[in-house]
Amino acid sequence: MDIGFIGLGKMGLPMASRLIAAGHRLVVFDQRREAVDALVTRGAQAATSPKDVADRVENVFASLPSLQASLEVATGDHGVIHGARVKRFIDLSTIGSQMAVRIHGLLAKRNIVAIDSPVSGGIAGAEKGTLAVMVSGPRADFDLLKPALDVIGKVFFIGEQPGAAQTMKLANNYLSATAIVATSEAVVMGVKAGLDPAVMIDVFNAGSGLNTASRDKFPKSVLPRTFDFGFATGLMVKDVRLCLDEARSLGLSLEIAEAVGKLWETVIAEMGAESDFTAAIQPIEQRAGVVVGKTNAG
Repeated sequence: MDIGFIGLGKMGLPMASRLIAAGHRLVVFDQRREAVDALVTRGAQAATSPKDVADRVENVFASLPSLQASLEVATGDHGVIHGARVKRFIDLSTIGSQMAVRIHGLLAKRNIVAIDSPVSGGIAGAEKGTLAVMVSGPRADFDLLKPALDVIGKVFFIGEQPGAAQTMKLANNYLSATAIVATSEAVVMGVKAGLDPAVMIDVFNAGSGLNTASRDKFPKSVLPRTFDFGFATGLMVKDVRLCLDEARSLGLSLEIAEAVGKLWETVIAEMGAESDFTAAIQPIEQRAGVVVGKTNAG
């Protein structure tokens, strides 16, 4: 399949690389020339703009860091919407259902099908092709694209309603955001009382406290204090804010989500948007007067 791919960042580059390795022919664009060059050496063709990509292929994938970036790439002055060949715009970004619906409506005026396809699983999942790939859009278009999507992960068809996959992704990332801060509070409490944090994580993972943070984030990035899991605090806060916006638009009051949102606002204020999201434990540690690591026990 001829595929356009826009956005070759930490997630986009490995996804695009897997598509090339699987035999798909890619036309790629990114503002960073070095990212484009890395794929050109593997057989991709370079484009000069999102429009240029959309002039050359029917299916344009995008992996972008913000709502505004997705809107600009899809519908801006040099966006996909102005392409001569494009038939489908597949957005792998997390932008929330409201923005997805907006982009869907604008592209529909040019007979371009918008496919929401946010992914979950981090850089490691993108590299291994084990992402959870959530898709909403017309079933016929999904069936056509599924062989390519299968290359980057396990594919779930959420429904035909525009934005449905975005709602699914926000629900998923809300649970992920909750897991890391809740586990951080639990471990800090134990360390303050004199427990060994490594033993605590082992107990959680053998018992009913098991979650994605205790299973993956703490052993790899928190206990060694490397804080390098590969997902930025700014992106996590963006997703939590989008989740809260989604809940409010549905007339819901999610009390736990509101509390989690406040915690993440503290994290981004104190640690910065570029910090790794596993550093969320550090403001909690500072308030407790402890430092959590593999070798300490209080």
